Amino acid sequence: ILQRPTSPAAMRSSPPNASRFGDPQLTDGVYLTLSAIMALVTAPSLVLNATVVIVTLRHKKLRQPLNIALVNMAVADLGAALTGGVLGVVYNAWPGHPPLGRTACVVEGFAVSVFGITSLCTVALIAMERMFVVCKPLGQFNFQMKHAAVGVALSWLWSLGWNLPPLFGWGRYELEGVGTSCAPDWHSRDPSTVSYILCYLCLCFAMPFALILASYGKLLWTLHQVSRKVCLEGGASARAEAKVARMVVLMVVCFLTGWLPYAGMAMVVVYSPDVHISPLVATLPVYLAKSSTLFNPLVYIFLNKQFRQYAVPFLLCGRQPWVEEEDVSETQTMVE
Repeated sequence: ILQRPTSPAAMRSSPPNASRFGDPQLTDGVYLTLSAIMALVTAPSLVLNATVVIVTLRHKKLRQPLNIALVNMAVADLGAALTGGVLGVVYNAWPGHPPLGRTACVVEGFAVSVFGITSLCTVALIAMERMFVVCKPLGQFNFQMKHAAVGVALSWLWSLGWNLPPLFGWGRYELEGVGTSCAPDWHSRDPSTVSYILCYLCLCFAMPFALILASYGKLLWTLHQVSRKVCLEGGASARAEAKVARMVVLMVVCFLTGWLPYAGMAMVVVYSPDVHISPLVATLPVYLAKSSTLFNPLVYIFLNKQFRQYAVPFLLCGRQPWVEEEDVSETQTMVE
């Protein structure tokens, strides 16, 4: 059983690498604080992502090809919040902190990783969809439901394909941070596990980020060229370009805030296995990564006019606190 050691004797009887996951000097107050922080992220995440799924099922107008990836992201984030966030809240707050058994560790690590990487890949899929629709690199490409379905299926298959190997011996799932959650083992010096982690980081973190930068970079360049061509400086086209640029910067910053600390910590541990990182410090990037389940629906969905006009009244029992503004351009509507 993998568990957080609570005494020197327990630490000596734990597996050789278990001491890095628990800190007997951490008080119950620290764990309760971590539980409260996780609750502040998990509760609104569950509400917002569930709202996206419910309003999509209730309103046919939202079931459009360009919205399928947004709904898929909400489903993945909802799964991550249920399997990782709720467990983190309960386990940190549970008196005495019962041990997280090996089976529970593997199941939790696998589930959270599958949902998390699916959500991350869907963010890249959304960027590519917007680029194809606005920039038309393939000419008059008509984005249909079948294209959206293929993209969603690929995001799940890609995530499953890179999270299944630890179940069959290439890599493994182990406790991380203060020992209240599990993830792919970044600390192992075994060559097989290190090779898995390097592939995982490159193909599940670096590649989606590269796709996001390339897609949004192309989109911004196209909008800038259109704005110059129509010579509407200060007009509708320029305002649309500025708004899209702000949204792109916000999306990239949120992506980096959620995932860069986690991926960076993993790379540091892989390349310097002897580095000492406090369990509490190591937990912070984990919580930042899990916070993406909250800001994803805020950035990608509740800033989307079409979703917002249905989601806000649903959350406020039919009340709409503000009047939606008209879109300043067709391009802006497509990007949103």
